[in-house]
Amino acid sequence: MDGLAVILVGVQAGLPDDVLREAARLARDLGGRLVCAHVDLNRYAVGEDPDGSVHSRPLDPDLPDQEDAGFDADLAAHIDDVLADTGVSWTGRELAGDPAFALAHLADALHARLIVVGTHEPGLRGGLREFFQGSVATHLAHRQHRPVLVVPTAPVSGDEPLPWESR
Repeated sequence: MDGLAVILVGVQAGLPDDVLREAARLARDLGGRLVCAHVDLNRYAVGEDPDGSVHSRPLDPDLPDQEDAGFDADLAAHIDDVLADTGVSWTGRELAGDPAFALAHLADALHARLIVVGTHEPGLRGGLREFFQGSVATHLAHRQHRPVLVVPTAPVSGDEPLPWESR
């Protein structure tokens, strides 16, 4: 451990840039380092290295036993672009399985100061996924001990119904 505060941010393709920028701002303000973690929902963890990196296998037993997936190059390039003017460097981790569990477990391994996530994607698909799987932020807030910063990705005004509410 290098003594710097670790800010862990959950990332995925299509994540609004504001979530990355807020996580980078926190890392800079706290004099820490930023770790971006992507969780592959189609794989499960079978082993772990001391730095929190995981070894995984596909959920579908009919798929060939592929090597552990590395951090997605397109996602890494996007993160580089978003953070280019922040002066904050980052490292990536590829995780597998349940996002809340995987992020909490990595946060423990890295002794992260906090975990940053975005709200679910707006619209019917995001609402349905949250209904069936639950909110990653909610699971994190109730199932581990460190602070969770939830960055709003599509805030609605005070008089508008929330996406899952009906009038």
